[in-house]
Amino acid sequence: MAILREHLDAFGTAKDGRLFVTSGGRSSSGSAYAQVWKQARALALTPDQVDSPLAARPYDLRHAAVSLWLNAGVHASEAAERAGHGVDVMLRVHAKCIDGQRDVANQRIEDALAP
Repeated sequence: MAILREHLDAFGTAKDGRLFVTSGGRSSSGSAYAQVWKQARALALTPDQVDSPLAARPYDLRHAAVSLWLNAGVHASEAAERAGHGVDVMLRVHAKCIDGQRDVANQRIEDALAP
């Protein structure tokens, strides 16, 4: 967050709210993002992780965040709203990532049925 705040203080945002634009104020190309992402992965990950598919694309971080929210017990409708898509997409794409919730679900059902 400190680095992001420094960037915002130094450069602000584009008129459309984008954080990163070219020196001419235009959107950066996909290939530019890919090149920077590749460099960032090399700095942030171990060599074995760099060679793996871990966070291969920036989108993978979004997918990981949504999966984390769902596994943390955030309701699908709330997670979908935060992610910017519908519940149907949320469940189709991310339901397979939900793990370890059976015991929690069973306990909630038992609690709801208890007198």
